[in-house]
Amino acid sequence: MLERKPSHAGSLPPLVEGAGGGRTQKINVVTLGCSKNLVDSEVLLNQLAMDGFEVVHDSNDTDSDIVVINTCGFIHDAKEESVNTIMQFVGAKGRGEIEKLYVMGCLSERYKLDLEKEVPEVDRFFGKFDMKAVVSELKANYRPEFIYERKITTPSHFAYLKISEGCNRVCAFCAIPGMTGKHKSKSMEDLVKETKYLAKNGVKEILLIAQDLSYYGIDLYGKGMLAELIQKIAEVDGIEWIRLHYLYPTKFPMDILPLFRTVPKLCKYIDIPLQHSSNNVLKRMLRHVTTEETEGLLLKIKKEVPGIAIRTTMLVGHPGETEDDFEQLKSFVQKHRFDRLGAFTYSHEEGTYGYQKYSDDVPEELKQARQEELMEIQQIISSQLNSSRVGQILKVIIDREDDEFYVGRSEFDSPEVDGEVLISKEFPLRKGQFYQVEIIGSEEFDLYGVVNQ
Repeated sequence: MLERKPSHAGSLPPLVEGAGGGRTQKINVVTLGCSKNLVDSEVLLNQLAMDGFEVVHDSNDTDSDIVVINTCGFIHDAKEESVNTIMQFVGAKGRGEIEKLYVMGCLSERYKLDLEKEVPEVDRFFGKFDMKAVVSELKANYRPEFIYERKITTPSHFAYLKISEGCNRVCAFCAIPGMTGKHKSKSMEDLVKETKYLAKNGVKEILLIAQDLSYYGIDLYGKGMLAELIQKIAEVDGIEWIRLHYLYPTKFPMDILPLFRTVPKLCKYIDIPLQHSSNNVLKRMLRHVTTEETEGLLLKIKKEVPGIAIRTTMLVGHPGETEDDFEQLKSFVQKHRFDRLGAFTYSHEEGTYGYQKYSDDVPEELKQARQEELMEIQQIISSQLNSSRVGQILKVIIDREDDEFYVGRSEFDSPEVDGEVLISKEFPLRKGQFYQVEIIGSEEFDLYGVVNQ
């Protein structure tokens, strides 16, 4: 299964000189996969730093004594990236460039026994929820009382807030519940404490993430508590934007919709991965929602929150998806004109309902063609929607500066996955600050603007 690379003996790197002449080990934590993994890595980095280790994140250099790879095991491409990264550092270990190599996260949770047999060069494999064991293995002290503190690896003005683990949905195509287990909410008290810590460290934008935000609180409080959580987070001084990612359409928490009018910090932005629009495919996916219910939900959201930006993802090539199903999906996307849309191809993942019950009957070439066709449609829609922003004045946060522009985002754009606002360097701007920006031009995914003086 894994590509083997030759091992070459060599001398180990020297330890880094620490304060007071002591010797401090350097640890590189490499994160793969989603933002939920990133939060775990940030917690680990902080736990290790508190114990005196020198820590770096996502370094491609091999000058660290120890490397910890936090893997993703969701679909084929993500698994392949995780395996390739492991083998890259196995090679570095064989050449004596690093001393120890550890692997944790979703891939390790899912395939631990196989990995242990096939990659004995890794010193130890850990599952997704083995934070304490990882810290102990590295001869550090695990401090649960500081588990809400993190070493922020994103630009310091925004951070992800993971409000729960696991998922109670069992979609036919999804391997995640098998790796993460049942839904488990974090308490509101702990999340507010974490938000205050982030705000104290300069974070202004909080992105709420989970496998399913819609389910938040049901396990702890007996009812959905997402609306209450948003209100409590909005009370934290220093936080200016709150953004919602990954809301399941079934049993959508309607009580959050009034908050877009009453909580100024709540961005008019919502991420609802719909996956498909054909009743035939939705049924085979075990999504427990119909085309008609989905359309009703979208109309309700747009009516209650005029001007809201809706992001979604669509999955093409699911077993049983016919040409008619795909034509329905194209018509659905053209009709509802999503502000942001990503399209992915089906991956036949062992352990899922789809793997057990269906054959992977849509050829890979056809999956790719459908994905490209859907994204071409979305490209036209995005271009048209962006052009309608020309002349508007938007509140924009500055993420970075490049050679030609300051690069920022409006409330309608999430970092890394959405478009950006490119601002001329007519005036000096500061990263992490908000500005009123007049939009003077547009492209398919990005806007151009000038600061409104």
